[in-house]
Amino acid sequence: MNLAIRHALATLAYRLGKVLRDTPAEFGDFAAAGSGRTPGQILAHVGDLMDWALTQVEGRQAWQNSEPLPWPREIARFHQAIEKLDQRLAAPDTSAVTAEKLFQGAIADALTHTGQIALLRRMAGYPVRPENYSVAEITAGRVGAGQAAPRREFD
Repeated sequence: MNLAIRHALATLAYRLGKVLRDTPAEFGDFAAAGSGRTPGQILAHVGDLMDWALTQVEGRQAWQNSEPLPWPREIARFHQAIEKLDQRLAAPDTSAVTAEKLFQGAIADALTHTGQIALLRRMAGYPVRPENYSVAEITAGRVGAGQAAPRREFD
């Protein structure tokens, strides 16, 4: 599959990984407004998006709505799901879906939800330090929890 789509996954892993890093377990249940989703519910949805994208690559369209796991397990689930997707995309191109469709669907949605979790994190009193992401060390294939340290954060 297109190296650019794998780079987009690595970007998602880096940016969402930064938003998730060093959050306390209770953050997963933070509620900002009456009927809004919690970070745990949003992250469960992101995990579902990665699982759905994998089914698309494999030529089947299977969606599930997962109940949120405890926060640390939900974080681990996200990293496992994105790693599985990236590994499948790294295989010889037998994908049943185009890179463009993967990006406009699951990946773009997950990037949107990354911003939502970042906003909730700020509201909960755990702001994420801003960063010049254009100089971040983001590499296709690096999608696990072990991301590079930020190169240029600022206040």
